[in-house]
Amino acid sequence: MQTKQNIKVIIAGRPYHLTVEREEEELVRKAVEMVNKTIKEYAESFNYKDQQDLFAMTALQHVANSMRLENEKSFKDEKMEKKLSQIDQMLSKHLDQG
Repeated sequence: MQTKQNIKVIIAGRPYHLTVEREEEELVRKAVEMVNKTIKEYAESFNYKDQQDLFAMTALQHVANSMRLENEKSFKDEKMEKKLSQIDQMLSKHLDQG
């Protein structure tokens, strides 16, 4: 049984109150850590002062990474589907001969 809970996280120094499934709390907190780390890296590397720029660059980086991973997964799924189809054909051929 999943239960929701209220948590408070801090992103770029600002508090946010969220309602999450108990099982997802750790994942959300790790995501917050990643976002804060990326914001800090952009702030230090490019000397950004505007929080909007930092949020935009962080969002772009994480969405691009997510899209890349989705594309890789899709490619691997297609390869696996082709391989399974080949195996199925080989098994069918073998069973037909037997």
